Amino acid sequence: MNAKWITPSVTALDKEGHVDLEGNTKLYENLIGNGMDGILILGSIGEFFAIPMEEKKALVAHAVKAVNKRVPLIVGTNSMLFEECVEFSNYALDQGADAVMVIAPFYFNIPDDGVEYFYSQLAERVHGNLYFYNFPARTGYALKPEMMLKLAKKYKNIKGVKDTVGNMDSTRDIIQIVKKELPDFEVYSGFDEFFGHNILSGGNGCIGGISNFIPNIASGYAKAARADDLAGMCESQRKIDNLMKIYGIGEQFVPIIKKAVQLTGVDIEENVTAPLLPPTETQIEKIRQLLVDSGVDVVKC
Repeated sequence: MNAKWITPSVTALDKEGHVDLEGNTKLYENLIGNGMDGILILGSIGEFFAIPMEEKKALVAHAVKAVNKRVPLIVGTNSMLFEECVEFSNYALDQGADAVMVIAPFYFNIPDDGVEYFYSQLAERVHGNLYFYNFPARTGYALKPEMMLKLAKKYKNIKGVKDTVGNMDSTRDIIQIVKKELPDFEVYSGFDEFFGHNILSGGNGCIGGISNFIPNIASGYAKAARADDLAGMCESQRKIDNLMKIYGIGEQFVPIIKKAVQLTGVDIEENVTAPLLPPTETQIEKIRQLLVDSGVDVVKC
């Protein structure tokens, strides 16, 4: 099976809340060293919504050099300002990123023809690979498979989608409608637990957040899938299912994931951007206990 697990990386911040380039290098080295198939920066878990543009650009330039083509690097270039989205996308590609990923405009519910117009204009003006980011819980509406197919057939730089939906219905429809006509169109689930279902249905895997702190387990699952190792996939799925409990520890999952990364030995600060709140002592203990119960080594408390 053609399976990939890409990590949507958290963003390391220093004590003043600014992007910590050295800390992010540590994150990337841990992910690459543990076999991840790619890295996405400045996604939702990367706090794109609260990082100034100048710091985003500095991070992109640094990440391209740090990753150094060892794995594909995708950059979330989301912006409510269309011209800024175009400019930042082309900046990331010019720096050497392999692709950009863009969520559709949020806040207002955009009609289907408006969404189509947004992505068509983006595809025409962005001079490199582009991925859809479907996240209805944040935008208020879903990207239609038929729209994706229409645009992907017209614009060759549209390469795939991250489908962050809490069930497989949406992803299954995309696989059956878009990949049926465009087999090379990449379909990734946004929730870790759907990795196996995704690839068994003909998708490409997932871009899932818990791989930030258990990259060895995530990459092991992907390797088992590529080897058609059903027993290995089953074992990995059970581990992932148990670790998905981490999303229930706090309403704001970014600080929880970032703390788990720190607890598993990556030397970064646990700082997050406002209005996110750091985990409480009770939450930290729950994170630590979940990791221990799941057989994950906790090397920093």
